[in-house]
Amino acid sequence: MRLDCSTNQIFVLMRKLDMWLIYAILSAIFAALTSILAKIGIDGVNSNLATAIRTIVVLVMAWIMVFITNAQDGIFHISRKSWIFIVLSGLATGASWLCYYKALQIGEASKVVPIDKLSVVLTLILAFIILKEQFTWKSAVGSVLIAVGTLFMVL
Repeated sequence: MRLDCSTNQIFVLMRKLDMWLIYAILSAIFAALTSILAKIGIDGVNSNLATAIRTIVVLVMAWIMVFITNAQDGIFHISRKSWIFIVLSGLATGASWLCYYKALQIGEASKVVPIDKLSVVLTLILAFIILKEQFTWKSAVGSVLIAVGTLFMVL
């Protein structure tokens, strides 16, 4: 059975999906590629140096997107509170990347990546505590399954 799918049909389908879902799926795909490409590229390279190089690439790519979307003037309208939390987020990202690259350099990607993804569980817990977001029974069951699945994969 042959399945014909025109470009127009794909765009219609994409419009029906929530855009956040499309971006989330793409994020997962790129994150998987990141792990594999980093594991290959970090061989024989200091993990801090590799993280710095990766950060420069991300920095350049992010600023290109800012200019493509004509969002550069928005920098003058960011509140003090937003600046503080964006900077703190950047520091957390940097710490995460440094630890991730070191772990990836000395460990197996198949074990490092699942442990790194425990951030999903931690994010749900922190979102409940700090942001007062709902923590439903589905969130709780999902968190337990992720944690148990992670342990199952790495032990």
